Amino acid sequence: SPEAGEEPDLILIASGSEVALVLAAQTALREGAVDSRVVSMPCWELFREQSTAYRESVLPRRVRKRLAVEAGASLGWSEWVGDGGETIGVDRFGASAPHADNFRAYGLTVENVVQRATRLLGEDAGDG
Repeated sequence: SPEAGEEPDLILIASGSEVALVLAAQTALREGAVDSRVVSMPCWELFREQSTAYRESVLPRRVRKRLAVEAGASLGWSEWVGDGGETIGVDRFGASAPHADNFRAYGLTVENVVQRATRLLGEDAGDG
């Protein structure tokens, strides 16, 4: 889902079931005057095979604030979020509960995505 302006403040990246979550977070962030782009990335391998120009158009290097949301392990997402971004993921196992309960327990909620995105954007506040 595209940003409203010419360049987003933040890029939210997800795959699978997390896309709906980040779309809802995008809406909530917009209400707080944060312009974000949502990128659905179901397959890293296919994305890597695209042209450099295409990859740059989706994940422009100049937009360093990126937040990936993954209901699985966060391993590997650093390639896409870079050193200016973060990943919300599940780096432990063993929970057994209904899907919605597990998502809440692991921080896979709109509220947590918005909070983490807002904090990520605020990290450069006051930098010269």
